[in-house]
Amino acid sequence: MRKARQAVVSAKALHQIGDMDGAVNRAYYAMFDAARAALQRSHAPVGLNVAKTHSGLIAAFGLHLIKTGLLPIELGRTINRAEELRLVADYIGEPIDAEQVRWAVEQAGNFVAAIDAAFPHED
Repeated sequence: MRKARQAVVSAKALHQIGDMDGAVNRAYYAMFDAARAALQRSHAPVGLNVAKTHSGLIAAFGLHLIKTGLLPIELGRTINRAEELRLVADYIGEPIDAEQVRWAVEQAGNFVAAIDAAFPHED
């Protein structure tokens, strides 16, 4: 979760200086790292190799934490949408709407906070 929290701080800082692609990237990775921590904290029956791919981790997050009702469905939708935005920012190169960037950065903080609340743990 330390990586997730740091990524939220970085996303906010990058957004503030106008680096929209960087802000979206860090916002997504905050969610990705928090999702991985949630799977570990919940003791979901997933191997360490799940975190090797984005699609594998997001699928496991949905299967073990969203579909089981441990976390709200909105968190699943949020990480999926953030991944879509990151792919545009990192690979397609099209400009991302400022409102979408603001949403991603805000949601990153909310996502990390929700994981911390649902699965408290000292790190």
